[in-house]
Amino acid sequence: MYEGKIIKFYREKYKLTQEQLGKDICSITHISKIECNQTTYSPEIISLLSMRLGINMELEINKLKNIKQHLFHWQDAIIMQSFEDMEQINSELERELLIEISEYRFMYQLLRARYFLMNNWPLEAFKTIKKIQKIENKLTPYETNLLKHVLGIYYFAKHEYVKAIETLKTIQNEDYNNPEYYYHLAIAYHTIQSPVLAYYYAEKSHEFFQDMNNYLRVIDAEMLMIIQVEDDNGKEEIIKRYKKLIKSCELMNAPERKAKVLHNLAAEYFRRKNYEQASRFYKESMSLKDQESPVYLLSLEGFIRSSFDGNLINNDQLIQLTEHGLTIATRIKELLYIHLFKLLLYLLKSKEKEYHQYLFNKALPMFSNSGYTYLIKRSKKELFHYYSNNNLLDEALEMANLLINA
Repeated sequence: MYEGKIIKFYREKYKLTQEQLGKDICSITHISKIECNQTTYSPEIISLLSMRLGINMELEINKLKNIKQHLFHWQDAIIMQSFEDMEQINSELERELLIEISEYRFMYQLLRARYFLMNNWPLEAFKTIKKIQKIENKLTPYETNLLKHVLGIYYFAKHEYVKAIETLKTIQNEDYNNPEYYYHLAIAYHTIQSPVLAYYYAEKSHEFFQDMNNYLRVIDAEMLMIIQVEDDNGKEEIIKRYKKLIKSCELMNAPERKAKVLHNLAAEYFRRKNYEQASRFYKESMSLKDQESPVYLLSLEGFIRSSFDGNLINNDQLIQLTEHGLTIATRIKELLYIHLFKLLLYLLKSKEKEYHQYLFNKALPMFSNSGYTYLIKRSKKELFHYYSNNNLLDEALEMANLLINA
């Protein structure tokens, strides 16, 4: 079964004709039938053909058989976010020539797209996805659903959250035994501010990660569940849950996740207008992050806003911090943070008119195009209050209509 495929692969790899390969061993017709698995053949002929090709047939057959297992190990490493294992298996698979003739070659390409997305290379992922979509009718039911999962993650990376949800919700559970996609659905629903559905899917992913003993991803799902809860009566319980997660991150030596939990704890304090605690935890989160990264800028923006609203740092220092943030955002080409820090500069310099002009003309269109639901809503409210306070009734009515329709 495997011998013919392997012989054909290496014959074509070494640019041999069937006549050249079979010379003094067997006929062209016999070679053709062996390669197409249309005849029986003796072990001696396979041995002679293998020697001419310079391969160990038994070893090659084992490699071909093990590709499936290797791919599922790679998928597990991706789900577990075990980056060291993920990179090692990727390197091994890149050197595995027989993937080209394996029945799992499409699965390999799909997981490769997922690997690209994990490394924040959306363009490479998109190229791979487009190639797979052209032969979608050749995919197994499992691969069809894996394609939907990868495509959903791609849409999320491109800030197309509604598309991500629409795609992920078409996954058929009976053909796809990877409930990890519930987590990506939860993230997408959270981003469009749909807390009930975000909590529902986060809880389902939490169960899956627990069953896998994947405790780092359990932290991710638990954090997502906490964020959806806005119960002022149980606010102390929410704080306790965040602090418990911080301890879990410390026990598992997971500084990146600890930084995320600290940021969300800061955001919770900011929501409650406890600006002193908010700025404290934003600062602690920043200390664990690479300064040349969007996640650092996210916490820096929160730190500046909480320090400004709480009157915790003088204006000159805040302007200096904001200019620092704008410099980083410009250098790493993060348009979202370029807008956010420019807005902060107008705010800190008391340029109210310029702030709202920039918000309406530059920032809000970008937020809308990218689907930043929270920022869209906040911006429209700010513009509505500004127009109302300045007796710009037509503009205020337009913003009111936009808020109602949203």
